[in-house]
Amino acid sequence: MRLKISLLKEPKHQELVSCVGWTTAEELYSCSDDHQIVKWNLLTSETSQIVKLPDDIYPIDLHWFPKSLGIKKQTQAESFVLTSSDGTPVYSVVWGPDSEKVLYTAGKQLIIKPLQPNAKVLQWKAHDGIILKVDWNSVNDLILSAGEDCKYKVWDSYGRPLYNSQPHEHPITSVAWAPDGELFAVGSFHTLRLCDKTGWSYALEKPNTGSIFNIAWSIDGTQIAGACGNGHVVFAHVVEQRWEWKNFQVTLTKRRAMQVRNVLNDAVDLLEFRDRVIKASLNYAHLVVSTSLQCYVFSTKNWNTPLIFDLKEGTVSLILQAERHFLLVDGGGIYLYSYEGRFISSPKFPGMRTDILNAQTVSLSNDTIAIKDKADEKIIFLFEASTGKPLGDGKLLSHKNEILEIALDQKGLTNDRKIAFIDKNRDLYITSVKRFGKEEQIIKLGTMVHTLAWSDTCNILCGLQDTRFTVWYYPNTVYVDRDILPKTLYERDASEFSKNPHIVSFVGNQVTIRRADGSLIHISISPYPGILHEYVSSSKWEDGVRLCRFVKEQTMWACLAAMAVANRDMTTAEIAYAAIGEIDKVQYINSIKDLPSKESKMAHILMFSGNIQEAEMVLLQAGLVYQAIQININLYNWERALELAVKYKTHVDTVLAYRQKFLETFGKQETNKRYLQYAEGLQIDWEKIKAKIEMEITKEREQSSSSQSSKHIGLKH
Repeated sequence: MRLKISLLKEPKHQELVSCVGWTTAEELYSCSDDHQIVKWNLLTSETSQIVKLPDDIYPIDLHWFPKSLGIKKQTQAESFVLTSSDGTPVYSVVWGPDSEKVLYTAGKQLIIKPLQPNAKVLQWKAHDGIILKVDWNSVNDLILSAGEDCKYKVWDSYGRPLYNSQPHEHPITSVAWAPDGELFAVGSFHTLRLCDKTGWSYALEKPNTGSIFNIAWSIDGTQIAGACGNGHVVFAHVVEQRWEWKNFQVTLTKRRAMQVRNVLNDAVDLLEFRDRVIKASLNYAHLVVSTSLQCYVFSTKNWNTPLIFDLKEGTVSLILQAERHFLLVDGGGIYLYSYEGRFISSPKFPGMRTDILNAQTVSLSNDTIAIKDKADEKIIFLFEASTGKPLGDGKLLSHKNEILEIALDQKGLTNDRKIAFIDKNRDLYITSVKRFGKEEQIIKLGTMVHTLAWSDTCNILCGLQDTRFTVWYYPNTVYVDRDILPKTLYERDASEFSKNPHIVSFVGNQVTIRRADGSLIHISISPYPGILHEYVSSSKWEDGVRLCRFVKEQTMWACLAAMAVANRDMTTAEIAYAAIGEIDKVQYINSIKDLPSKESKMAHILMFSGNIQEAEMVLLQAGLVYQAIQININLYNWERALELAVKYKTHVDTVLAYRQKFLETFGKQETNKRYLQYAEGLQIDWEKIKAKIEMEITKEREQSSSSQSSKHIGLKH
């Protein structure tokens, strides 16, 4: 990626230009110490003087209202605010993303001041020289600062340093975020630099401008204007952006043209557009490109015939892709389209602000759209992709801490869809997106996780933890048998990725990681877990066992064990658990096989996975009250066991007998009031109790065999 610089031969101002501001993507105003305000039309290359300021006013900064967000026929901004010098030492001030705080400079200090009275002010020393410029982005919530110490820095909103540049030759006089928060520009003497949000530099240009005192991005984020010390206004377009997917490389060569290269056969295709390209995304065998007015959808199988449709609104700020469809986000809303260009849905929720959404706060799968709320950052909204309506019973996903990043898994059935997220403590959690009645468990998968990604071909999750790169080959293990989760992981040292690396993509078994210096590292993980996922999704259990025997890795057997239990295939589970030496679990699975009815087997499989309430419900619905009581006795859930016995008026003496035996083992006396109440005057007769239990088991066996025989009779008919 680089900047294509445009500079007129002669400057339009006689003195240094102090500030610039865009009204539309093609019109800009500049202010100078020569007291002139000049309008620039980029389509016609014409300039005109709008106003001559009084001689005692020296403009410092310019802001237009309203901001034109996502409006197709971009309305002209009609008024602006102009600040001028009056001897104060505040060189720069900006609003916080929620407009409830302001950030300003005071010498070498940065100060965040909330507008609420008595709220705590945050202040820290940010530079070794006077701070000349700050900016705060509403999408990524990150702060930029530039100083006379010749450095620029990136901070989070708590004042923690994320990036500290090397000293430049001259003071850094300007910094500015691109609207989507993915890039920022840095201005200095004869210097214009384009940087990634993490701080590393894409491009360095050396225009003949003097110091660049102010930088403004166009509304669509495709170009920059800089206010120059020598009276010029410098313009720069962002070009040579690159997108990669499998064997395809797409490069934005000009504002309205792209080049596609197939690295397998070196074939090159040129794509031309009517209007300037604003956003693009390459994934799932499709390239989606938004221009200022239209959306183009290309298939990687045929670059010559794109599908083209007009955009509902204007500037697209985000494109997300899933296998079946893609999402466009602009200032007006969120829109889901099929790759054939058919509009599918547009999810909405109260107070939704689309201008601050990014790839960390929105996630898309084949059936679900997830959006992190900005008003309450502990909440995730979940929508059905096909209708745009809230998922399930409309219950929100709510967490105890603020959520930083969300990601939906991409494969499998809708009922099994999972979402992973990182919270502000950098803990990684997973939960089901199904929200019906009972509260779904939110389970912790890892700690100190900085970045995550799901594979696009199977539900394998990877993440960068503090000093490790971790792959969760089967994250659902936490729902099935948490004990063996460590055996289903792949881990390797992550120190080679340096500080603050970021996962760019996870395609097939290839993970791409960007280091803090901007370089890319490609990691190949084992292909075998992915193949195992495929076998299991097609119920090819014998193939799965054969694959594990061939690979001879404990990780594979552990994954197969968890997958088998999740899919109720206890024969495969028994083989897999035996292979990893979990003998007690093999014995338990064997005992399940000997149970008389399918309901009892199902209940004990649920118990194996820790789903006690569901197990009890299965038994009660089948009329197996004694069995429901017995599982609670086995788990020492004494209160619940007695509650069921009393409610269904059966086996009260059984519960009391087992309770008494339990207390005698530990040499203790009964103190529970309810147990004392029901034990009063009741004689424990173990012979009678054992006979009753035997009768219950015989009855269950007979019921099971009669239901089986009635099925066979039905089949014969």
